[in-house]
Amino acid sequence: MCDHGDTSMGSERVEMRKKQMQVHREAAASVLQARHRMGNTPTNASNACCFCWCCCCSCSCLTVRSEDETIQRSTFEHRPEGTTNCEESPNPTLEDARSWTVSFEKVMKSAAGRSCFRQFLRTEFSEENMMFWLACEELKKETNKTVVEEKVRQIYEDFISILSPKEVSLDSRVRDVINRNMLEPTSHTFDDAQQQIYTLMQRDSYPRFINSSAYTDLMKGLEEPPPEP
Repeated sequence: MCDHGDTSMGSERVEMRKKQMQVHREAAASVLQARHRMGNTPTNASNACCFCWCCCCSCSCLTVRSEDETIQRSTFEHRPEGTTNCEESPNPTLEDARSWTVSFEKVMKSAAGRSCFRQFLRTEFSEENMMFWLACEELKKETNKTVVEEKVRQIYEDFISILSPKEVSLDSRVRDVINRNMLEPTSHTFDDAQQQIYTLMQRDSYPRFINSSAYTDLMKGLEEPPPEP
């Protein structure tokens, strides 16, 4: 017997996917027009599917597109702060680690804090939240319009698209804001989404991190006196 609830949810997801695909096309057209005005139109600009951000098409240009994405992804994946774990990051001082219990802001302002918190998120299968937040921080530092557009596209594909395995959890209001912003990408396209994910980490994961065995073990290691020579 058909489950009407599941059918309804399935229909809503299909409609959301159609809406995102339409936004992808409109945003891609906007980017193409901007590049044309700047005299930077790609040689394959006439092939619209090369700008299909949701990878919904299956044409020969995807081979080239895949190679381009490998280079683009390195923008985020090979930055030291974006890939370090607790062992590879600068070791926190005892004072630094203690300050993390004061507020989530203390964690996020500390390079070692962000790294250790990200490692904890990995154990909870929610590392994408920190990855998205860091990517947004990098985006806000960018001033070159063309680079901004490419980074916005990459962030959308990696963390916003419902087709991505690293999709972050955002409500419909924020998604609507993003979809409007995608038509004119800027370094602040994801500000609302970044704030919502920050709040999610603060309310949900941060308390568990502070009470976790990982944090307890870290504090014990920092509090123990160094071995005598």
